[in-house]
Amino acid sequence: MIVGFSGGSDSVALLFILHRLGYKCIAAHANFHLRGDESVQDELFCKSFTEQHLIPFEKIEFDTPWYAAKHQISIEMAARELRYNWFDTLREKYDAQAIAVAHHRDDSNETVLLNMIRGTGIRGLCGIRPRNGFVVRPLLCVSKDDITGFLHANNLPFVTDSSNKSDEFSRNHVRMNLIPMMKKINPSAELALTRMTTHLTAVEGIYQQAIENAKNKVMHKSEDDTYIISITELLRLSYAKTILYELIHPFGFTRQLSDRIYQSLSRQSGKMFNATGTNYQLLKDRETLLIYQKMDNTTPLYQIDENRTSFENQSIRLDFRKIAITDAFIMDKSSSTASFDDEKIHFPLFLRRWRAGDWFVPFGMKGRKKLSDYFSDHQFSLLQKNKMWLLCSEKDVIWIVGERIDNRYRINENTKCALIINFFSKNSCDK
Repeated sequence: MIVGFSGGSDSVALLFILHRLGYKCIAAHANFHLRGDESVQDELFCKSFTEQHLIPFEKIEFDTPWYAAKHQISIEMAARELRYNWFDTLREKYDAQAIAVAHHRDDSNETVLLNMIRGTGIRGLCGIRPRNGFVVRPLLCVSKDDITGFLHANNLPFVTDSSNKSDEFSRNHVRMNLIPMMKKINPSAELALTRMTTHLTAVEGIYQQAIENAKNKVMHKSEDDTYIISITELLRLSYAKTILYELIHPFGFTRQLSDRIYQSLSRQSGKMFNATGTNYQLLKDRETLLIYQKMDNTTPLYQIDENRTSFENQSIRLDFRKIAITDAFIMDKSSSTASFDDEKIHFPLFLRRWRAGDWFVPFGMKGRKKLSDYFSDHQFSLLQKNKMWLLCSEKDVIWIVGERIDNRYRINENTKCALIINFFSKNSCDK
């Protein structure tokens, strides 16, 4: 078991108890270099303590301010990410079953109050969870006073983080000022908070089951990893606004952004929303909301030489063959096959996504048509348009792949040799 070990009272108690109970522990100490010499002294204490108790010791040093600046996050969040990422690395290195950290009941209560002050949903009022993946918190059922009493009874030394005494940090302000004020009203305020989180954890379980039931009714995943929400089915549900937030929040859409998306449901289609901190986009289509990962705007231009018999990328496959035109020739008219007059084709061919201003002459017509107009006429969603491939000969679009060829390159009564291209899609939106 990997045990987060700062040298503070909570982590000393946790490591000592687990070790005495017979668990095979590796003490993991992270030096964030945030408190100068004090950070160095903490590390020395941790090394000495583990040597005395014959516990394997791992340590690491982090440039926390640099990491925070690079990722544009707070120092506290940077330290958390660095710590837990490293813990997980150690877990894999030692094939450990769990990562134990020393959060206790008071930490959970402080988290609840902080979340309440900042504005939170039911999940934020449930406190710190005893287990989250591989991370376990065995001390959540005991208070800080319980831990301190245990240390004194067993003559166990520990270090004190001087930053815990400063109310510069929000958590310390809650601990040093808000909770004492609450205890003046109710001396058992901390126990009352714990009871509340226990009740709300059960309520949250019921809530999540209701969300899952709603998800099964209104949302499904397509073959190309696009998540589709039926607007009609969503609006039939009670509290549709809240359900929408719960459905799209895992993709990185904030409460404020979810409210804007909800307001767009009765408006014109085509509105696009970008998630915060993730690569997901949401498109308000005619009857659905489409959630998908942003497409790479630097999609390469694929070149296909004349001697190639097939081409394949992550999205589609094209097979090429030439056939002499005889009386026995029968044209395949399916949308997945394109038949061209080979003499009109100029290699190399190019495969790319569509661009504003692209045009072609649709098969069976004489006049040119903008692709944007063609897509609108055929009710293509923005997602479908963005995923459409074009096959080009020189500067001409000769085929909207899987849709329609250019009339100028079709087979006619004078064609002697046909270039046949078969299209196989790996995505349902690449038609």
